[in-house]
Amino acid sequence: MNNARVNPSFRLEDQGLGGFGNVYYNLIEPALVEHAVRRGEGRLGRGGALLVETGIHTGRSPKDKFIVRTPAVVDAIWWDNNAPMAPDAFDRLEADMIAHMKGRDYYVQDLFACADPAHRLDVRVITELAWHGLFIRHLLRRPDAAELAAFVPEFTILNCPSFEADPARHGCRSGTVIALNLERKRILIGGTAYAGENKKSIFTLLNYLLPEKGVMPMHCSANHAVGDESDTAVFFGLSGTGKTTLSADPARVLIGDDEHGWSDEGTFNFEGGCYAKTINLSPEAEPEIFATTTRFSTVVENMVFDPETLDLDFDDDSLTANMRCAYPLDFISNASETGLGGHPRSIVLLTCDAFGVLPPIARLTPAQAMYHFLSGFTSKVAGTERGVTEPQPTFSTCFGAPFMPRRPEVYGKLLQDKIARQGATCWLVNTGWTGGAYGTGTRMPIRATRALLRAALDGSLAGAEFRRDPNMGFDVPVAVPGVDPALLDPRCTWADPEAYDRQAARLVAMFAENFAQYLPFIDADVKSAAIG
Repeated sequence: MNNARVNPSFRLEDQGLGGFGNVYYNLIEPALVEHAVRRGEGRLGRGGALLVETGIHTGRSPKDKFIVRTPAVVDAIWWDNNAPMAPDAFDRLEADMIAHMKGRDYYVQDLFACADPAHRLDVRVITELAWHGLFIRHLLRRPDAAELAAFVPEFTILNCPSFEADPARHGCRSGTVIALNLERKRILIGGTAYAGENKKSIFTLLNYLLPEKGVMPMHCSANHAVGDESDTAVFFGLSGTGKTTLSADPARVLIGDDEHGWSDEGTFNFEGGCYAKTINLSPEAEPEIFATTTRFSTVVENMVFDPETLDLDFDDDSLTANMRCAYPLDFISNASETGLGGHPRSIVLLTCDAFGVLPPIARLTPAQAMYHFLSGFTSKVAGTERGVTEPQPTFSTCFGAPFMPRRPEVYGKLLQDKIARQGATCWLVNTGWTGGAYGTGTRMPIRATRALLRAALDGSLAGAEFRRDPNMGFDVPVAVPGVDPALLDPRCTWADPEAYDRQAARLVAMFAENFAQYLPFIDADVKSAAIG
């Protein structure tokens, strides 16, 4: 048993988790890569990247995620959005999982979530797979040796892909299970080798804990101007909308690519790494992210590669469209060393519109921003969830419903109050389709999106001429240097303008129908921004 780099008073035995085989505490990256390769979990790729596959689960399994319905949390959870698990079912699940784990080797990583020390969460992650230990070591924040010597976890995750749950015995839906017991401070993951379940379970946990401290948890990327943390921008959006790509701007400092908090002091990253989609990744459009795929210890997940040359095929989605790479934040040259930023000066809501109706950028009033934040309109892109094979228009409140344990009004009110106190310019950016819906139109050009965002963030767009969109009511720029003016008016990009009108009317009706659920809980200003 490896006892190096661990609090000698808080080993697994001290948590009632004895009887395992070899336990490897807090191995660093070279050792984890070595273990993964030796155990046949992956293959060493170019530059020392670790090439792995996740089996049948190549995306999250949101229908297999549960929160234990204990007295301490029953009144705080949004049960319409979160499947309950009975406490006794969780106890049986935990006992059976631990019994299954006896005698097997495991990897323990003691890590921090949250760059702001005032809100830091100490998490112990126990993984059956060495590469899962490497993945979560990249994605969370890594304590130094002195911090590890005194580390006592507040929450513990047990991740055992080889364990299959029994729906009848464990109160779940299938052999795959992600169960969060917020009162017991333990998370169980079984029946899936998809590494993203590790990070998203912690995000869900923080989405529960932080609002009680007045901190807004955000499913967003963030960056700030070089030398000026007060010029911070956050980019809300679901997977596939461009959070990672658009925040990795070489002209700005990257705070993080996926999960952040907004406290009374400013913005802070939850994580210590990035989990980027690699489908169609190119060195021209995204050079920094592309370069990570041949860096030592980067986890390259579910990508096809040449068995002899080990060259990665960024266009082959035969394994999944959700191919990804995971790497520490410092693999990006302009990444923040602290993971901290100021109060957001710009708030960008990213959407992937598969209808082809929305313009590439629109300016929002604070009330309109709240309307679109609560609506969370986007399209699930292929592969991000099991069974999603092509874009599916959806409304995911707060741009992160799968990870929201509390009711959406809790997060909406927090965001509304912070915008009111701090002030911010709000934008809606469509990275989806133009010239027609999915199947007819084309994806929004990334160069145009980048040009529009730069103009929005540097303030030059504020002086542009705007028109009022007749369908959505927000303001859209008429012309922006370096961007085809026709692109700014989506109706002009359609071969049949009347078909666009019908599609727009359909989308407006969908917005109105979805938003009806929030009308009893919102103030008059936000109601006035409702469309349809």
